[in-house]
Amino acid sequence: MSKLDKTPSDLDIRARDMAFGRDTHASRWWLGGDPVGTAFYNALSVTFPQGERFFMDAVRHYRNVAPPELRQQIAGFLAQEAMHTREHLFFNKQVADHGFDVAAMERRTRDRLAFARSRPPLQQLGATVALEHFTAILAHALLADPRHLDGASDEAKAMWRWHAIEEVEHKAVAYDTFMLAAARLPAWRRWTLRTMTMIAATRLLFATVGSNIGDIFTADGINNARSWRQLLRFMLVKPGMLRQVLWAYLAYFRPGFHPWQHDDRALMRQAERDLSAAYAPAEAVA
Repeated sequence: MSKLDKTPSDLDIRARDMAFGRDTHASRWWLGGDPVGTAFYNALSVTFPQGERFFMDAVRHYRNVAPPELRQQIAGFLAQEAMHTREHLFFNKQVADHGFDVAAMERRTRDRLAFARSRPPLQQLGATVALEHFTAILAHALLADPRHLDGASDEAKAMWRWHAIEEVEHKAVAYDTFMLAAARLPAWRRWTLRTMTMIAATRLLFATVGSNIGDIFTADGINNARSWRQLLRFMLVKPGMLRQVLWAYLAYFRPGFHPWQHDDRALMRQAERDLSAAYAPAEAVA
C-alpha cells in the first residue's frame, strides 16, 4: 500500500445517491440473528445523524476561506454527510419499529454534543477531525474484512458498505480544513489541539455508544455480564474491529500525521465496484 503525505490531487469526492431498505422489513437482530453484534451497529447508527450534522457545521464554518480545490472537496463532503444522515434516519426508524427507544438515544447524543458545540469553531473542527478519523478507520476495517457483516441482509450490508466507501473517500476533508484554519498556530499547538481533542472525542464516542448499547441490551432483556463479555469478544477477537483499527488509531497521535498516509483507494474502488454491481443511484427516495 502506497503512502501519501497529502490528499491525492485526483480525488473526486461525490455523493452516491443510494437508498436502502425501503422495500424490505429488517429483522430485530439483523446481523445474523446476533443480538450483541446487532446492538453495536444499532448503537453506532443512532449517533450518526446528530454527529454528522455537527461535522457538517464545523467544516462549513471554514468553507468560504478555503482555496477552490478544498472548497470543492468540502462541498462533496457536505453532500455525502447529508446522504448518510438521510439513510441512517431511515435505518434508525427501523430500529425504533422493534421497540427500542431510539429517541432517548438520539437525545443522549445531542446532549453530549452540546458541550462540543459550545466550544470555539477551531475546537469544534478539531473534534470533527478526530471523529472523522474514527469513522474512516472503522470504515476501512468494515470494507477490508467481510466477517464484520456476516449474516446481515443484502440491504444492510449494502448500506453499511456504501457509508464506509464515502467515509474513506472524504477522510481528509476535515483534517485539511483544520490545517488551513490553524495555519497560523505553531506546529506544536496544532498537534496539541489535534491530539487533545482526539482523547476527548474517544471518551465521548465510547461513552455514548456504550450507553446506547446498554439501552439496547436492556430492551432485549440481556443487559448482563455475559452479553458484555460477548461484546468484548465481538469487538476485540472475532471479528475484532477494535483490534484491527488500533494501530491506525494510534497513528493519529504521530506528529506529521495525514489521513492519506494510509492510502486505501484501491480498497474503496473495489468496494464501489461490488456495490455498483447490485445497486444503481436512487431515482426517488421515499
